[in-house]
Amino acid sequence: MKDIKFNITAKRQKTELIIFAACFLFAFLLNVYSIIAFETEWKELYTQLLWVLSLSVGFYFLILFLRLVYWLIRYAFGKKTKK
Repeated sequence: MKDIKFNITAKRQKTELIIFAACFLFAFLLNVYSIIAFETEWKELYTQLLWVLSLSVGFYFLILFLRLVYWLIRYAFGKKTKK
């Protein structure tokens, strides 16, 4: 069998980590907002961290899906053939 090799540059890794960090920060701030809005205890900031992580992964995949749709539309309509 042939091995499949993925060539991911350091710049791409850094970009993806920044995007995931932004998703995590947004989910964390959403948790802070919900604590303030529903007047619950601040210990939920660290006790609900697994849910925050799950939500940030969901946001990351949503952004990944939107980026994929953008790339497909750009690829479909961006190619111009010369005749």
